[in-house]
Amino acid sequence: MKLDKLDFAILGALQRDARISLQELSQQVGLTSSPCWSRIKRMEEAGVIEGYAVRVNAAKVGLADTVIVQVTLESHSDEALFEFGQALEQIPEVLEAFLVSGDYDYYVRIAVADTRDYERLLRERLYKIPGIRHSKSSFVLRQLKQSQLPLRQ
Repeated sequence: MKLDKLDFAILGALQRDARISLQELSQQVGLTSSPCWSRIKRMEEAGVIEGYAVRVNAAKVGLADTVIVQVTLESHSDEALFEFGQALEQIPEVLEAFLVSGDYDYYVRIAVADTRDYERLLRERLYKIPGIRHSKSSFVLRQLKQSQLPLRQ
């Protein structure tokens, strides 16, 4: 799908505030409501807009710590990679997982209440996943930046 400057303007406005009214969005991007709505629907149908979400303050819901876990697997077969991904899907505390190049196979971002909660997660869930050769955990001390996609035309 080819996006133009109006599509990018709509995406930028929705990234800043997904609850913006259609009327306000239309005014911001310089369109009337009907073509603005058509563009949004077209981008949703094409998968450019994947959904709408609420950002929740992790600390205020009892998940004050973030852990980045680097994981190396015993095998790199398609089946092993698939099964590891499936196992991570079953762990709600796993927020993101990336298959990466370099010294480790995966970077996994996990939300936990504290170190004891993380230790429980390791024992009860992560270390029970077959095929893990090595893992290294790093607690996030402070988040320096969180941003939306840098939309370019």
